[in-house]
Amino acid sequence: MSIPLISKRIWSLCHVLRDDGIVFHKFLSELTYLLFLKIAEETGREDLLPAGCRWADLTAHADGGMLGHYRKMLTILGEDAPDHVVREIFRFPTTVFNHDENLRKVVEGINKIDWHEAKADGLGAVYESLLQRSVAEARSGAGQYFTPRPLVDAMVSALQPGLGETIQDPAAGTAGFLISAKEYIASQHSEASFQASPPSYQAVEIEGDTYRLCLMNMFLHGMQGQFIHGDALTDDIADLPAPDVIIANPPFGSSAGGARARRSDLPYSTSNKQLLFLQHIYLALKPGGRAAVVLPDNVLFEEGAGRRIRTHLMNTCNVHTLLRLPSGIFYAADVKTSVLFFSRPQEGEPVTRQIWVYDLRTNMQRFRKGRNLTPEVFTDFVRLYGPDPLGRSPRDPSADPRFRPYSREEIAARNDNLDLRWLSEGRREELDDRDPEEILTALVQNLRSALSDVEGIVSELDRVSDDN
Repeated sequence: MSIPLISKRIWSLCHVLRDDGIVFHKFLSELTYLLFLKIAEETGREDLLPAGCRWADLTAHADGGMLGHYRKMLTILGEDAPDHVVREIFRFPTTVFNHDENLRKVVEGINKIDWHEAKADGLGAVYESLLQRSVAEARSGAGQYFTPRPLVDAMVSALQPGLGETIQDPAAGTAGFLISAKEYIASQHSEASFQASPPSYQAVEIEGDTYRLCLMNMFLHGMQGQFIHGDALTDDIADLPAPDVIIANPPFGSSAGGARARRSDLPYSTSNKQLLFLQHIYLALKPGGRAAVVLPDNVLFEEGAGRRIRTHLMNTCNVHTLLRLPSGIFYAADVKTSVLFFSRPQEGEPVTRQIWVYDLRTNMQRFRKGRNLTPEVFTDFVRLYGPDPLGRSPRDPSADPRFRPYSREEIAARNDNLDLRWLSEGRREELDDRDPEEILTALVQNLRSALSDVEGIVSELDRVSDDN
């Protein structure tokens, strides 16, 4: 049974959850509790669970009282499990089941799955397939965007994380970047070498349910490190050591109305979350470290704090590559994005001298539902990026008309505006082929973004007024 088929079988159980009045975004969180118990049984890891809180203890109540016992199990797992990760997965648990019958039906459905084949395919891959199915069907939420796996893998391939390195995602979501990094490293080295010098991971996620999914995903992939349920823009991450690699797609939008104090070590105050995350990333890197970050295009040309942050970034780091992404790759979000690649020089190494731009947007098809992004889209970019993960490989501007360099002097003459483009549109951008629902959703997203920006400005004015 293939991974997609197994995940489809598991996902079909969501129809039962829906009949119990469970809203869509809670489906996978509820399945996570049950799958963890079943997978612990299948993999022989029930030593992680307190006595009386195992899969067999739950199924022993098949004739009655299952829901009551399940609720007690969740509380004990969140408070008394001997393993820290298990306690975090079941932290503040709340089941949304209301009836014994529906819980029993889901448990029986999980039992019917051929777990022997699932283990052969890799339980982590099965769970990640469930996560992707959840995103595809639930659609993007406010400010949260699922990063397509082909883009994730292309960014990881360019950065080439290695054995023994510390890899951070300060907005980890369900840990897609970190898992891709782990799989990349494992593919480049023998199992013995990997086990002798494994990478370590730093995952920071602010949203509770998403953090739970992140932990479960990393647990199933056998990944160790520091996992924080918190905000990378506050002192929640003060104790994290400097990483070798940071790879991220920070949340889009403005920060407004929050009562928690922002970090004092970010030099430029702004309500723009992407600019705040960008400052964190280039300041957090270990000297000699490297980063790739997905950013909305407004970060490339925004004036005020945006310009000051870009200038500081280029004067502090070696910003060497910019990838202009195709339109429509973020589901139901009509937002243009790019990926910025840079490294933090060690003492005596140069900062930004030139930036190579690869334009994968102009005269490209629009990706949308029914026209998915594929790994082949990024093949030429990864090849031209070159084998040096710090972006120092020789590059030929005649190799591809989509790839050309801009000197630091040229960029300075543009007031450090990084919205760099030179190709002419050969045809009108494909807007009319979107279905009405996609167009409406894009309009709603744009309105929400505009409202968030206004709220951010008001919050910033109030803060300045209070300071005075």
